Amino acid sequence: MKLSIIVPVYNMEEGGRLTYCLDSLLHQTLPPKEYEIIAVDDASTDRSLEILRQAQEEHPDRLKVIASPENHHQGGARNRGLEVAKGEYVGFMDADDWADPEMYAKLLAKAEETGADVVGCQYHITDRQGGTGKTAQIHDPAFTGPMTQRMMNHFIKLPGSMVVKIYRRSVIEEHHLRFPEDMFYEDNMAAPIWMSCFARFELVDEPLYAYYQHPGSTVHKTDRSRLEDRMKAGRGFVDYYAAHHLKDAYHDALCSAFTRLFYVNTLFSHMQDSKKTDFKLLKELRQGMRSYFPDFAEVPDYRDNYDAEQRRLLSLHMKSPRLFAAYYRALQFYRRVRYGKK
Repeated sequence: MKLSIIVPVYNMEEGGRLTYCLDSLLHQTLPPKEYEIIAVDDASTDRSLEILRQAQEEHPDRLKVIASPENHHQGGARNRGLEVAKGEYVGFMDADDWADPEMYAKLLAKAEETGADVVGCQYHITDRQGGTGKTAQIHDPAFTGPMTQRMMNHFIKLPGSMVVKIYRRSVIEEHHLRFPEDMFYEDNMAAPIWMSCFARFELVDEPLYAYYQHPGSTVHKTDRSRLEDRMKAGRGFVDYYAAHHLKDAYHDALCSAFTRLFYVNTLFSHMQDSKKTDFKLLKELRQGMRSYFPDFAEVPDYRDNYDAEQRRLLSLHMKSPRLFAAYYRALQFYRRVRYGKK
């Protein structure tokens, strides 16, 4: 068997999202005997498992359903799928997204043509089921081929989404690659770790995956637990590189990725979305940067990644979280009054 596609499922009945996703996978142009779909229900509380069981009865040769008795988020569900996967390659699909009918045939063809052990594509973002939206050039065509240090520096900073790739399963098992469980943003932790284990990346430069943005998407939620998970994801991939004695070799790239995920995105998400400032969080962020990358503002691409105002705010936060919060809230108030916006 050439391919296993693992789909974590949690409460995806509404709006026919799960059915639409499954249909896109069941109607791939690959010969049916060449791929399997492994759907892992992560203790859903709606009819998702029932929908999966019915689809399994209709397609027993291609669809395998695993019912997890406990919820361990997407990472845990994907790990359950990896335990039973049989394909030469493994792909991942989110249960509210869908694939172009030729997506996996094209990715496998590229893998066979080049010998790559990871192959990716682009995706498009849509807010309408079945619709097409803006294409996201998530992968730069200039970064393909053997995984040199230049390539690794790029993929640490910009690993791209894991759902738009297929991975050689023998490498996954050789390096015991799995996902962190019981947390959100598991891709942000796993992606830069996984890419360090593969020898060659190739690209099908087409938007073959549809990323469906809707109000229930994880990306729209920024409560305290999700912010903590984002911070955990940042610490996780840097700790992995340090444990494998690779932190110094990839210092600048790791610093750039960590600063963005652990620090900047978390800090500004909290300040923009929360009416009350969590000073404990602000202190944890400052301490995390001092512990992991005290020199983050000296990394060459820091000025390219953040504009002058962002750099000024970050500098103020590192000096005093309370002064930063006071200045940021005053700035928000001023802009609401003057321009009617944050």
